[in-house]
Order: sequence, then C-alpha cells, then structure tokens
Amino acid sequence: MLAISDVHQDNGADWYEEGEGRKLSFHLLLVTYGKCVYWVNEEKAILEKGDLLLIPGPISYYGKSIPTLVHTKYVINFRRTASECALPILQLQEPLRVRLGCFEVVQERLRTILTQYKERPSYFELMAQSLLMEALIYINQERDRGIIPSEKHRRVDSMKQYISTHYRERVTKDELGDVINTTPNYAATLFKTVTSQTISEYVHNQRIKTAIYMLTESQLMISEIADYLGYNDVSYFYRIFKRSTGRSPSDFLHERSSTV
Repeated sequence: MLAISDVHQDNGADWYEEGEGRKLSFHLLLVTYGKCVYWVNEEKAILEKGDLLLIPGPISYYGKSIPTLVHTKYVINFRRTASECALPILQLQEPLRVRLGCFEVVQERLRTILTQYKERPSYFELMAQSLLMEALIYINQERDRGIIPSEKHRRVDSMKQYISTHYRERVTKDELGDVINTTPNYAATLFKTVTSQTISEYVHNQRIKTAIYMLTESQLMISEIADYLGYNDVSYFYRIFKRSTGRSPSDFLHERSSTV
C-alpha cells in the first residue's frame, strides 16, 4: 500500500523547493508545461513537458524555476507502508528520470488525484492511492520495455499534432500512417506502444478535455457541445464523458463562471 502525504500543482516562474526524504518515501513530479531545473545528488537536470522524476528517500534534492520561463507540474510525496513491494520502481535506490511516452495517461491520473484531495469525496484517500498505483504501474511497464528512442517520440508527437487539429473529426490509422510516412498498422501499433492508448482512446480524451472547458467556460448547451465535438448521439457523449471523468456533463454546468 501507498500513503500520500502531499499533492499539489506548481505554477509560474517563481518557484523553489528543496527536501530530503526518509526511508520508503518518494518525491514524484511530472512536468506538464514549460521547463524547470532540479539538482539531485548535486547533479543538474533540466526538466520539460513530458519529463517525470521519481526521487526515492533519503536522497536530497532541490529545484527552482528557470528565469523568465513559466512551468507547471504535478507533485506527489508518498511513502510505502510496507518494506516489501512487487513494483520494481519502488525498490530503486537512485532517482528515475524519464520522458514518458504514456505522458497523457499518467498526467490524467495525477490530475484526478489532485482533484480528489481538493474535493475530498467519500473514500478519496483510497481512490487516490489506487490512481497513484495505477500511474506507477504504467511508468514501470514503460520502463520494462526500455528507453523509447527519440525517433519514435518524434513520430508519435507528429501524430499527436495531427490529432490536435482534427480531433473533432474521425481520425484513422490510415491518416496517421500518411502523417509519418508509414503503414497504417505500424502507425497504430507505434502509437499504442508509446502512449499506452489506442488512437481512438486518445481522440476521445482530447474531446473530453475540450468538453470540460466548454462546459465551464461557455454558455453552450450540452447537446451543442456534443455536436461540436463530433458526437451526433448525445447519450453516447454522456457515456464517454462519464467513463472518462467519473462525472456527468451536467455536473460541470454548476461550475460555470457567473461572468460568462
């Protein structure tokens, strides 16, 4: 089991932090925008979007913003509640730094953990522990497969960029194969291997992120948002949304700004 002691999100260009963990404790961070710098065991590491750093205790560290650069990241401090753990990365004695292929999957788990601690619904601690373990499993699975070559990262980034401008449409593996000049099946396999998501899952996730923004920051009706995002069947949109967020689209309407 895991025990979470702190969850927060750092934002801005004026940040500084230092610490030293204890036995069985860990400092986990995932950069989601911009760049920052860490010194771990007096070794310098510049981290940018997609980079994950896991520091096992009692290793000392400190980090700070890079002048004039804004960054955001999720940070979780936690500890193992037992000395034995089947997950290899929780047995590490040295820091783990990796650029995640499954970045969006892990980011979503950490975002939800932060939401759980802010809203504190029933059993939020158990939910957060489960989500953290799930994120760590994804990280460990990727680590087991070996370092993802930069060329594969580049190809997947190209596919993500295409999706970012076409996610309201039906995106196929044939189109993505054309984007990276390869066969459709290879494109689909590469995308799944690197991101831990299918093309369809990734497209739906991009749509849901936009839906959440529109539900809270616009005056559009749910049916209008669903249609805008490519869901002709509103009931299907409800199912996808609830499966992705654990909440109904209607729940987010109450969060709309009164100034919108």
